[in-house]
Amino acid sequence: MSNITYYQLIILFLFNMAANQKVMLCKAVSANQFPEDFNIRFHTHIYCQSGSVNFVFNGQQYQSKKGEFIFWLAGINVSDLSFSKSFKATILFVDRELLTASLPSATASIDSIIHSKEYPILHPDKKDKEKILKNFKLLYDMSLETNHRFYEEALKLQMQLFLLEMWHIFEDELDRKKRSLQSGTLYERFIQLVQEHCMTKREVRFYSDKLNITAKYLNYICKVNTGITASEWIQRNARERIIILLQNKNLNISEIADELDFSSRSFFTRYVKKLLGITPKEYRERIG
Repeated sequence: MSNITYYQLIILFLFNMAANQKVMLCKAVSANQFPEDFNIRFHTHIYCQSGSVNFVFNGQQYQSKKGEFIFWLAGINVSDLSFSKSFKATILFVDRELLTASLPSATASIDSIIHSKEYPILHPDKKDKEKILKNFKLLYDMSLETNHRFYEEALKLQMQLFLLEMWHIFEDELDRKKRSLQSGTLYERFIQLVQEHCMTKREVRFYSDKLNITAKYLNYICKVNTGITASEWIQRNARERIIILLQNKNLNISEIADELDFSSRSFFTRYVKKLLGITPKEYRERIG
């Protein structure tokens, strides 16, 4: 039996037997083995073990090859998948609701989520590659133990451990990017500072002081490089992080306001309405 036939049989078995499973682990050699709604229902984790895969992610073309790790958040626009003949990967699909309900920390995930929206490919070292595959299997195995007396709690805890391990790998990648930006242009250093501090520092003056330039000159630099002001960059980054926190139903609105260092819930509400056009309460009602 050829490898392709073997892997196709594995996938067909898994998806036919477990259509409602919250966690799916499989070997794959082509897009035919992905569930139809994978980019809507599932967060997708791909460890490429041979060959390469090309894809369009949020309008940009990417290629991932052997030894690299791909992460696609549910709801992200992924299209035009194509695979080399030698492509083989281990893929973990995780139900989006399971992951959201299992977030172990209000803020620890934010940098990793933002990073994965911009950079879908990670470059783990050998030790982390082994961890990735081990954690894939641990989470999948736990998801199968449906007769466990404390199944929901145990699965949630295993999901949390999985997330913490993956965030650890994301943070390593982030640290490498930060080091490469430390000697970059003023604009690059500004963007790095915004990504680090925008949750609690929303004034242009904070960033211009860090860069030892005036707020007016910082705005000029941003306009020249991107066409938008420093203040708009701060708001864009803050907006993404606020949305992530509002989607976490384990946090109430007052807790989020405190986390973001707002002096009161009412001030936070006004700020969110300015960014999103609706209040935090209205946003949560819309997403259910």
